[in-house]
Amino acid sequence: MEALYKATATTVGGRSGHVTSDDGVLDLKLEVPKGLGGAGGEFTNPEQLFAAGYSACFGSALQVVAKKHKVDPSDFEVTVTVEIGKDPDDGGFLLSVIIDGYFPGVDLETGEVLINEAHEICPYSKATRDNIDVTLNLLEE
Repeated sequence: MEALYKATATTVGGRSGHVTSDDGVLDLKLEVPKGLGGAGGEFTNPEQLFAAGYSACFGSALQVVAKKHKVDPSDFEVTVTVEIGKDPDDGGFLLSVIIDGYFPGVDLETGEVLINEAHEICPYSKATRDNIDVTLNLLEE
């Protein structure tokens, strides 16, 4: 692969630490969410950051496939939910992802084509394929 862009982030202190990007744009305090036994509060966590990145990336993949199918993607919404839970095999943790696509004005058949094709080309989907459970949902009006 020829890299077209690279992003670099450094975290000090793990899940209850601080993350910064090499360009200084990202500069966030992290905290373990209450659901995982942490303090929670008004701080982000790796699952939120992953969900944000995945939803933006998937949305861009949708724009590409919508253009191919001559569909206007300007009102499309992509919501990604990242879940973390115990791995029953080794006691560690596993992630799963739910992608909810809302494409107002698009018929069900076209919507299914768009969400499935976007899932094929999205780099996040490629990275997670056969590694974690990813569920695609097409939301209707």
